[in-house]
Parts: sequence; structure tokens; C-alpha cells
Amino acid sequence: MWFGPMIRSIHFLKQTQLVNRTLNNHLHLIPEVFLHSCVRMAHVFVYGTLKKGQPNYFRMFHSPNGKAEFLASACTTEKYPLVIASEYNIPFLLNIPGQGHRVQGEIYKVDDQMLKFLDAFEGIPTMYQRTLVKLEVKEWKGQTEGEETPSPGSITEAFVYSTTTYKPDWPSLPSYESYDSYGDHGLKYVTREARD
Repeated sequence: MWFGPMIRSIHFLKQTQLVNRTLNNHLHLIPEVFLHSCVRMAHVFVYGTLKKGQPNYFRMFHSPNGKAEFLASACTTEKYPLVIASEYNIPFLLNIPGQGHRVQGEIYKVDDQMLKFLDAFEGIPTMYQRTLVKLEVKEWKGQTEGEETPSPGSITEAFVYSTTTYKPDWPSLPSYESYDSYGDHGLKYVTREARD
């Protein structure tokens, strides 16, 4: 008669293993579902070579770099000097509030992976520093999750890559309101692939 409890224990063990296997086969999908809906997204304001139509724009949508979604066109609420400097004609936003122009650019929503890529691409913290900047929305195109869509003229915040580590003569360089590598200034950006 001692076989009865033993058989019930074996049967229970097999059922438990079956349930565990079934759960493992089906629940392994759950982290992805939660990841997609819970991943922190940051807003980043780009004003230079990462904008639409510019030489590094493709990097914003190169999937190994992470995810990015265009949200809006905007401009800084304060003036900043946007200059083209160095032997590679790189656009730099000098962190000197009150000088220069209200700078035009684009706001993107990016995931942590893209933010890490951008930090590395922008040479944080030596070449650029990532700080928050206040922006005036020009036109909002992106999706807002559970929030009211910002209207033109409204103020929002986003990260920006600006620099405090510039050369002494850079503040005296011509300052631009909107950057275009192919503009009349004749200072076409030298891509990383084309540098020696």
C-alpha cells in the first residue's frame, strides 16, 4: 500500500514539470512585451549633422545604434552660438547662453541604447556635454503616450549636445541659426569615413 503515495508524488512531480515547461515555453515572450512598453525614452534635440538631410542622419535610424523617432521641429528658447569649427567643419553649439541665435533643430525620442550611442558618437564628456535645454515647439509630428500633444509655441525640454570645451577663438566665428552642411558658407562637413 505504500505504492499509492509514491505514485501520487511521481504524478504530481510530472505535472509540475509539465506546467513549468509550458510556462517556460510561453512566458519567455513576456520580458520582450514589457521591455517594449517600459523602456525609458529620452528626448534629444539635434541641430547639426544628425538632422534630416544631413551627413549623419542615417545614424539615427541604424538599428544596431538603438531606436529613434522624430517628434518635432523646434528652436532653442535662448540664443546660443552655433559655429562651424575644426579641420572637419563640425557644427558646435557653444554653451554660451545669450549669444548667437535661437538655434533651429529637431527633437527625437530615443531609447537608452541610442542615447548611449549618441553619447559615444558625440565624445561625451570631452568634446561635447549632454545637458537639458528649453525649446519652443514649431511643429509636433510624433506620438505622445498619454500626454497632450504640444502645440506650436509651447515650451518643452530635451537633451542637447553642446560644448564648454571650445577653443578661445570659436565664439568669434560666424554663428548660424540653422545648420546645413551643404550651405552657402562652403564649409562642408568631413565625414568620419573620409578623415585620415
